[in-house]
Amino acid sequence: MSVENPWLLPQGIEEILPERAEHIDRLCRQIVDCLHGWGYELVMPPLIDYIESLLTGSGNDLDLKTFKLTDQISGRMMGVRADMTPQVARIDAHSLKRETPTRLCYVGQVLHTRADGFAGNRSPLQVGAELYGFAGKESDVEVIQLLVECLKVTGNNDIYLDLGNVAVFRGLTEHAGLSQAQQSALFDVMQRKAIPELHTLMQDWQIAEDVHEMFLQLIELNGDVSVLESARERLAGAPEKVLAAIDTLADIAADIQKLLPQVKLNIDFAELRGYHYHTGLVFCAYLAGHGQAVAWGGRYDDIGADFGRARPATGYSLDLNALINLSAIEVQKVAAISAPYAPDDVSLQEMIMALRSDGRRVIQMLPEQQGSVTDMGCTQKLVNDAGTWTLVSID
Repeated sequence: MSVENPWLLPQGIEEILPERAEHIDRLCRQIVDCLHGWGYELVMPPLIDYIESLLTGSGNDLDLKTFKLTDQISGRMMGVRADMTPQVARIDAHSLKRETPTRLCYVGQVLHTRADGFAGNRSPLQVGAELYGFAGKESDVEVIQLLVECLKVTGNNDIYLDLGNVAVFRGLTEHAGLSQAQQSALFDVMQRKAIPELHTLMQDWQIAEDVHEMFLQLIELNGDVSVLESARERLAGAPEKVLAAIDTLADIAADIQKLLPQVKLNIDFAELRGYHYHTGLVFCAYLAGHGQAVAWGGRYDDIGADFGRARPATGYSLDLNALINLSAIEVQKVAAISAPYAPDDVSLQEMIMALRSDGRRVIQMLPEQQGSVTDMGCTQKLVNDAGTWTLVSID
């Protein structure tokens, strides 16, 4: 940073100014209230943590996003959280240790070494919800419903959902006997839907023709819910666990259509976001007119094992600050009331306290201050009318 420009911020880091900050804060409270109404309890993971806890089950992607530093007390490697999901899994597995299904939610800043997503922001305001302790598809359906409700809170109603199931891909890679390195290479090809590269890999690895064709079908199986029936036909020769995963995805899609008929559904068998730690359903949410996902989630049943207690888990997360850029809700300036500075006037102080208790904003003017009350956003003022303090509009 130039010494001559100490106000410059690092690339991808932003400061939030008053009106927008209040807007974000209101939406945060509305979303947390929505989550609370569904039985999700708020938790607050620490900003920094030992690196092993932050990267549990997350694969290489999150490792590259995480800022690392050495703890001056213990000498151990620490990191600034780039995603709160592993920390919340630890809270469920190690700190709470409940036997019942547990619903947890969180709101907080995370930090990335490099920007990604649709806003190019390295410090997203992450909002998420996780449901632990239930392996059935009903919990997957619930978190998707909850995600849609949270998107609506931000004023976004024209929602598209992409659904996939990484268990289909995992089952085929196991059937093909692929090594971890081969799976990673194939994963990259699938994400880019690079069919020529897929053919090359299959030939180089001497994969059987029928299995080769199944991987090709994963790339091509993309569209509305009718794709599910096509998947059953085209992958009829796949292992039983693959067929079971297709059936699970079909059941989830059917429930979503009943519960959220206004949401457009797309099925994508090459949707493998978070493949390194997801174990079943994966999903992304899109908004009309915007080509990049605004929220994502899925099932990740194995992540709690490193904390001594693996439990079924499913959830989602989104970047609220970035999502607001696409929101239909306009940032509104909150009007204020001007009051004179008169600490000895008991009736004035009581009036000010009553207004503030009622949720109104009251600004006491400081003696000989610069600027007018309208410059401070005041639209009303308190005036003494024959010994009684009353509110009047400011012309």
